[in-house]
Amino acid sequence: MKSTTLPNLLTYTRIALVPVVVILFYFDRPISNWIVAGIFIFACITDYLDGYFARAWKQTSRFGVFLDPVADKLLVAATILMLVGFGRIQGLSLIPAVIILCREILVSGLREFLAEVHVSIPVTELAKWKTGIQMGALSLLIIEDIPGFFLPIDILGLVLLWVAALLTLITGFDYLRAGLKHM
Repeated sequence: MKSTTLPNLLTYTRIALVPVVVILFYFDRPISNWIVAGIFIFACITDYLDGYFARAWKQTSRFGVFLDPVADKLLVAATILMLVGFGRIQGLSLIPAVIILCREILVSGLREFLAEVHVSIPVTELAKWKTGIQMGALSLLIIEDIPGFFLPIDILGLVLLWVAALLTLITGFDYLRAGLKHM
């Protein structure tokens, strides 16, 4: 396989896994939780790898720059919606879920606008940490429970979701502030 196709293939794979994640939420728990979590974690790894290979092989493309964040947002949004729909995120914990979804929409719109004026805002280290914590939180919320584990996995997932939401607010504000300079 040519190195030019691997990053895009990983992005396509992540997009193709979104409906698989959604469908598997409807299967019997707890076995389906582990399968969904495994697929979700694999998709998160493809997010890291496609960026790594694209940079390492200097194979970035306008299409890849567009599609990679779209794939990420589809995966995160679909997973959050399924977790809400199945009652694993509820009550006050809907607040961080809404914050995360709103930030994703805001940053997407901002990036689209800035692309029109030929401005790019690089991803910050804090935004990378936010993504990692967010993916960890969603993974734990998908798993929901590990019998005999010393911590309640769902509570740990919700705590990490709140941490991710706080980082989401900070990084979203940073992107907005940087973008407003070009408006």
